[in-house]
Amino acid sequence: MDIESRIEELLSRMTLQEKIGQLNQVKAPLKADEAVFEQIRQGKIGSFIMATTAHAGNDDTAITENLLINKMQKIAVEESRLGIPIIYGRDVIHGHRTVYPVPLASAASFNPELVEKCYRNIAREATADGVNWTFSPMLDLSRDPRWGRIIEGPGEDPYVGATMAEACVKGFQGDDISNKDSLVACAKHYIGYGASEGGRDYHRTEISDYNLYNYYLPAFRAAVNAGVGTVMSSFNDISGQPVTSGKKYLTDILRGKLGFEGFVVSDWDAVCQLKKQGVAENDADCAELAINAGLDMNMTDKVYINNLEQLVIEGKVSEETINTAVRRVLKIKLQKGLFEKPYCDAPEIDRTEHLKDARAIAEESMVLLKNDGVLPLSKNSKVALVGPFARERRALLGSWTLDGKAEETPNFAEAMKAVIGNNMLLSDDNIAVLDNSIARAVKADVVVLALGESEKVTGEAYSVSDISLPKNQVELIHRYKALGKKVVGVFFCGRPMAMEGVAEYLDAILYAWHAGSETANAACNILFGDVVPSGKTAVTFPKRTGHIPMYYNVTSSGRKVDCYYGENPQNCYVDSYPTPAFPFGFGLSYTEFEYGEIVSRTNEITLSDLKNGKSFNFTVSVKNTGDYDGKETVQLYIRDKIASVMRPLRELKAFEKRLINKGDTETFSFQLGYDKLGFYTENGDYTVEKGEFEIYIGENCLTTNKTTVEII
Repeated sequence: MDIESRIEELLSRMTLQEKIGQLNQVKAPLKADEAVFEQIRQGKIGSFIMATTAHAGNDDTAITENLLINKMQKIAVEESRLGIPIIYGRDVIHGHRTVYPVPLASAASFNPELVEKCYRNIAREATADGVNWTFSPMLDLSRDPRWGRIIEGPGEDPYVGATMAEACVKGFQGDDISNKDSLVACAKHYIGYGASEGGRDYHRTEISDYNLYNYYLPAFRAAVNAGVGTVMSSFNDISGQPVTSGKKYLTDILRGKLGFEGFVVSDWDAVCQLKKQGVAENDADCAELAINAGLDMNMTDKVYINNLEQLVIEGKVSEETINTAVRRVLKIKLQKGLFEKPYCDAPEIDRTEHLKDARAIAEESMVLLKNDGVLPLSKNSKVALVGPFARERRALLGSWTLDGKAEETPNFAEAMKAVIGNNMLLSDDNIAVLDNSIARAVKADVVVLALGESEKVTGEAYSVSDISLPKNQVELIHRYKALGKKVVGVFFCGRPMAMEGVAEYLDAILYAWHAGSETANAACNILFGDVVPSGKTAVTFPKRTGHIPMYYNVTSSGRKVDCYYGENPQNCYVDSYPTPAFPFGFGLSYTEFEYGEIVSRTNEITLSDLKNGKSFNFTVSVKNTGDYDGKETVQLYIRDKIASVMRPLRELKAFEKRLINKGDTETFSFQLGYDKLGFYTENGDYTVEKGEFEIYIGENCLTTNKTTVEII
């Protein structure tokens, strides 16, 4: 019997209460609970979320043990009337026991193949602990680093977001979602959550339909095209309409425009929050609005299980609406193979290769922001290691690390000691005894400052109003710079930090991020030249907090004040120049790359030929003129010069990362067809217009290497 037939056969035997039970997700108990067991027997629980609070990302949230997982599953399969298995979900965001870089850092790797490989590893570890379903990837485009959750997404660019969405979904779900070591992925938070005003978590958003389709939806479209099984709706409203109750967003766009066929789950308690948002008077209203909008499964607040049956009796919700939601949930459970393989076998996982991959992606994610000839360091040099993150472990894992272990995570001092032994002079990071630290640093050839931010100021409900480096850390920089030594700043952060008053006092800056289990080892490999840095910023680094929002794909201004691109920045603010400290796509290497001119086969194509499959083809040669073999990410941007609506000054449309050996020249080829030269109108229709396009191919979004083509 095929899946559709099995669904209909099950549905024909289900009572209304059992149907509603499939739409009910509750918190998984950490110990045996007879009341929960009885609910399972009665078919009142369709899913467990393996978390105890809404803020599991920065809580000590234990995982339900395998024995209890299997016990509850056995009750569902063998003791409930219909034997429908439970699906177990957990926030496996960027790692399980092995932790990989926070997603914003992984995006900086510009290596989707490696990202996919790492997320395949994550799935293997999580499924071994009984997890079937992960609430990841988070695909919220964000332009505000004050927002704590910017670290969980791919940054400010729709194309990078789409690329990472595809990589994560394929990594989690594998070639066959029914395999034991595959996780059902969940694209979240749909949609617009990253636009929360002021970077304040859970606050309102104001997004036009034009911006929604062109900026916020591409990553979700890519996830749907990659076969993502589920989608999580977002807390926020868009222009006064909560997404939780927004039929326009959950049905018309997600299913109608994007073609999504899986099920939608709410975020934690989001359905009952419709009361607080002022569109529902009571829980029954909340349930009615959400289910009729197309929200299939209700997370934790029990609004569906307590109200849907009566709403059907009253005719406010049709039973066919319930049936449609149940079909979607059952389809995912069947596709996952839970009916045939409901239990967790808890296989032993050899994490050796996982840790190697964790180090590799950490190395490729780290961004060399500045280097005045200091790096790489000689292993024979005496290095004074100073700063509050020299011995830190937990923060290196980042927020939303539920199952990684800080005690298994090497700290920076340990990693450096392993590389240079007694040439490391570990100084006290307590400013109260700074004199002792300075005395040690005087004997050193170079000072390395381990700087950063805690995981407790990133993640859900952990936003900040100021992204500046803490004052005590700025003081460290100034004090050690005054010694006349070369000073290297290594930043262990989740978000971009404001760099004014910081970058100019450092001779080199390595942005190491919260890069997971192998953060410290990866940073040391780069510092001492065992690895040549290749990361590129996936989000703009502003000079000051007051310059937010700052993003590269901005539209042109009517006057000459496009400050991102250096156009009269003094006219934007009278007290500062709001050009980026480090632009999108920026990252240095230990070697040098020389770009040739862009070569195009043709500079003109008719619109009809473009629609019929023709494309512009570009090549550019890149020569490694330095002393090291190194990887370079070659980036292609376009600008639609004249259009019916304002278009961005530059849009990333392609990139390729490749190793170029010293002295060698590599040729990079790119195609731009109909699918990459247009935009979405405010009603969601895709269009390509005639006219001139500037094509930029270079090292970051500010490259001046360009040519012009025309659609005629």
